[in-house]
Amino acid sequence: MGSIFNIKRLPHSEGIPLPKYQTDGSAGIDLPAAIEGSASIDPGARLLIPTGFAFSIPRNYEGQIRSRSGLALKYGVTVLNSPGTIDSDYRGEVSVLLINQGSKTFFFERGDRIAQMVFTKIEQVKFQEVKALDKSDRGLGGYGSTGLSKNSENSVS
Repeated sequence: MGSIFNIKRLPHSEGIPLPKYQTDGSAGIDLPAAIEGSASIDPGARLLIPTGFAFSIPRNYEGQIRSRSGLALKYGVTVLNSPGTIDSDYRGEVSVLLINQGSKTFFFERGDRIAQMVFTKIEQVKFQEVKALDKSDRGLGGYGSTGLSKNSENSVS
């Protein structure tokens, strides 16, 4: 058993189960749609969906909001700012920004699992300004500089 985090049920989530891990090996908890009745997202549209829950995430942790793989594969529905970050000092309702990148309108109902949240330890860093950075093998190589594979005809250089 891991750490214990506090969760607050908001009034509009009555009747919706608490977010939970679906299997013993799950990395994230599934987040529900705390909407009245049903809703839809047209192709190309985005929608902010309330979950009905607020969390007290301890300092040095964050909650990362991620897409559910089944929704992405079957319907093209993903978390727009994935991963979204829930900071440890935020105490408001967690909402999920979904986008429909599929070709058909996506319909969902109250309580449907729409995203997942993974809790991750983080460390705040301090910066030290320097005149030059240390050298690396990659150097200034940016997008595509490492290619697809060393043996691929499609390798990008």
